[in-house]
Amino acid sequence: MIRIKTNPEVELIRESALLVSSTLAELASMLKPGITTQMLDKRAEEFILDNKAVPSFKNYRGYPFATCISVNDAVVHGFPNNNTIKEGDLVSIDVGVYKNGFHGDSAYTFGIAPVAEEHQLLMQVTRTSLLLGVEKAVAGNRVGDISFAIQDYTERQHHYGVVRELVGHGLGKQLHEDPQVPNYGKKGTGPKLRENMVIAIEPMINMGTRDVIYDADGWTVRTKDGKFSAHYEHTICIKRGRVDILSSFEKIIQNENANQALYSGY
Repeated sequence: MIRIKTNPEVELIRESALLVSSTLAELASMLKPGITTQMLDKRAEEFILDNKAVPSFKNYRGYPFATCISVNDAVVHGFPNNNTIKEGDLVSIDVGVYKNGFHGDSAYTFGIAPVAEEHQLLMQVTRTSLLLGVEKAVAGNRVGDISFAIQDYTERQHHYGVVRELVGHGLGKQLHEDPQVPNYGKKGTGPKLRENMVIAIEPMINMGTRDVIYDADGWTVRTKDGKFSAHYEHTICIKRGRVDILSSFEKIIQNENANQALYSGY
């Protein structure tokens, strides 16, 4: 069942989504060679709790961490660990928070400078595909319109692999609600988008094959060919004739740029 939110509920989801954005911005200020993903996860949990919320992911279906941090060939659901981040790494951080009865969800892929040009392009194309999908997230369209926009740009135009096993989703009182929002599909298909539906759009795009494998931990998803992957996600509210993005990348990008200038010595 697809749940249509009231306007007050949408604003509560916006508050949760913006807290996710603030959490990601906090981590953007910390990211540099030598830091561990476990340190990032610890800080994220502290930040969320300090803001009177709880991490959506921790203990969700047994997941043991506050964040999913996926490095290089890890697509999503990576376990934070004691491995240190290195120059050239792509670090995808996915965060959810639960506050005032509603979830927010967003993800961002960071490049640890210097980043190879082919990996910079992967991040750029993946983030652009998210925005192209978001443009279609208006009342009267269908889920397939979002899916097609993402697939057409990443797969048909850039020849990347669009992961099939993992998709975007509705969210609200539950972290995962209907409808599913695949990153591949046909125009004019799927559930109709109605005003005040709230969905998470999250392209997961691989440099090579779309095929994935799972680590022994049962969670971490990796590219089958070992090539890098990127992942970006926004929480969106469907409106008539306009796009309402409830999360934000603005502060994340500001902090990322400022932090890179510091650790790169610019």
